[in-house]
Amino acid sequence: MNIKNPLKANTKQRGKRPASDRPEDERLSIGSSFAYGFQHVLTMYGGIIAVPLIVGQAAGLSPADIGVLIAAALFMGGLATLLQTIGVPFFGSQLPLVQGVSFASVATMVAIVSGGGGLPAVFGAVIVSAAIGLLIAPVFSKIVRFFPPVVTGTVITTIGLTLMPVAANWAMGGNRKAENYGSMANIGLAAVTLALVLLLSKVGSATISRLSILLAMVGGTIIAVVTGMADFSKVGQGPIAAFPTPFHLGAPTFEIAAIISMVIVVLVILTETMADILAVGEIVGTKVDSKRIAAGLRADMGSSLIAPVFGSFTQSAFAQNVGLVAVTKIKSRYVVAAGGVILVILGLLPVLGRVVAAVPTAVLGGAGIVLFGTVAASGIRTLAKVEYRNNMNLIIVAASIGFGMIPIAAPTFYDQFPSWFSTIFHSGISSAAVMAILLNLLFNHLKAGNSENQSVFVAGTGRVIKEEDLKCLEHGDRYENGKLIDCEGKEVPVQSSEKASEH
Repeated sequence: MNIKNPLKANTKQRGKRPASDRPEDERLSIGSSFAYGFQHVLTMYGGIIAVPLIVGQAAGLSPADIGVLIAAALFMGGLATLLQTIGVPFFGSQLPLVQGVSFASVATMVAIVSGGGGLPAVFGAVIVSAAIGLLIAPVFSKIVRFFPPVVTGTVITTIGLTLMPVAANWAMGGNRKAENYGSMANIGLAAVTLALVLLLSKVGSATISRLSILLAMVGGTIIAVVTGMADFSKVGQGPIAAFPTPFHLGAPTFEIAAIISMVIVVLVILTETMADILAVGEIVGTKVDSKRIAAGLRADMGSSLIAPVFGSFTQSAFAQNVGLVAVTKIKSRYVVAAGGVILVILGLLPVLGRVVAAVPTAVLGGAGIVLFGTVAASGIRTLAKVEYRNNMNLIIVAASIGFGMIPIAAPTFYDQFPSWFSTIFHSGISSAAVMAILLNLLFNHLKAGNSENQSVFVAGTGRVIKEEDLKCLEHGDRYENGKLIDCEGKEVPVQSSEKASEH
């Protein structure tokens, strides 16, 4: 009888895994890699073009020059993604992380532009701050031992919760100044896209289920075209191909105030990227040590150092794509590398970028609800592994998530604080990360003064057994290896509550 090895069959179907046996090293077919990679591009496309749009408009650039900024952002995002996923010695975490222009730096860059420095001052500040970030990356990586599950679970959960307003904004239309912002049509389109994601995830085919995000976006876009909610008329306007010209928008200038403010932003970006590296490592199920984190942070800062040459800004890992990895269960870094290739092509072929840009924001919103919710759910799953008895882990989680939610619940909360403080804590992710790290140090590392059950928050976190559950036990009964053994050494059958109620 010829019995097929299911492991080999699965390898042929999904791809080959190298001898290292790391989940992220699995290789899929070229077609599958680019299909799944395109999902990553669609997921982060709205975020990556938002920064050059905002900064370009603040700088008073013409539509053509703003187009150059967008092309540069796509081009550099692709190169940075390839560096992060494929890696070279000392650079790249070799994890499925998508890189792109960091949104954390928007407020600071707009302030620099508005202050009279213009884009050249922004480029100069990005170059110097990235160089400093490159130097201190190894120091950041050494604090990985202070990221136990109580910290990483809190940060991952906060990442997902922090991104939910982004999904809601997309579902409402994305542009708050538009007349149809928040209309039933936009929210309805997002709802249809969400329904398609859920429906396609349920079908029997594993391939369709894993491509549910991409297929739902395509389906949502088709519906938008039929109903007149998508406009592809401007796709043909502008050049088909163009290479980002070095220093097209001016050579960098170096202003001390601008540099200092961008260094603070870089510290925030390093914190967020490290959190994303730890999050994706947890989701993939691979080992992430300080050496790997340092390589990932160097890739971040190295690509940021080069970005201004082509007219782009500080690069960082995109948290929303961590959610896509969790949803699709596609852990291969080569899939994300294929997405990096697509980004480079989009940067060189503006016409393709305009096609993707024509996808309605509401469609992205429908998919984003699942993506970002999955990130939060992954964090909750990590927090479920945490021991809460006779310690202060519950208050660490409670205070950190609460602190991280402040900028989401009240975006103007830190407006009256010093600019350096508001820059750091305006991000819910960095707020939660800072609080979780500090509280973990205070309660779990600096244990002087700690006592058992030292807070009301610890009450009720121990194990509780109902009195009626004990009545059936007899003297000498014991529980071993998942089995209930009586005093004579015989196993006592254990039934579920449903089956027991039938008798």
